[in-house]
Amino acid sequence: MGLSPSKRVDATLRRAPAFAAACDSAFDRCLAAAQRAFQGVRLYQLADAAAYLHSELVASVPLVRRWAPSPPARARVDAALRAAGLEAEAELSRDQFGEFAAELFTEAVLAGAAEAVLVRAPAAAAGIVGVGVVARAAPAVVGKVVAVYSVGVAAVVYLSLG
Repeated sequence: MGLSPSKRVDATLRRAPAFAAACDSAFDRCLAAAQRAFQGVRLYQLADAAAYLHSELVASVPLVRRWAPSPPARARVDAALRAAGLEAEAELSRDQFGEFAAELFTEAVLAGAAEAVLVRAPAAAAGIVGVGVVARAAPAVVGKVVAVYSVGVAAVVYLSLG
């Protein structure tokens, strides 16, 4: 299918002007909250910055609105900081903050999409099996229909990530 889902989401976020604007706004907001006592965003500010970023992105980036409807939890913020390799930093520069935000929201979108696949496909599969039983269809036919539907759900989710 081309790029991996994480690369598709990451590229979509980084290309979105609204994402860059939200990152800049969150960065400036953090500096203002610390009364410009620091050159960058301090690690203790990241949870609040992530919540603010989420509120901005939900309003302007469809990918976040669809797949990450709630702000990232503190555990996800910490995991994104580690994944970006920035946990040893005392404060994040504007570029580092952008890297952190891209990592955070890429993972949040992917988690939301994975949850959708895991919730939708089994529920629909149960319905398909029920119809197959009532219609007295051969188990092999019902199995193939379930498999095709599940692949279709996964493909729709994948295509919506980019």
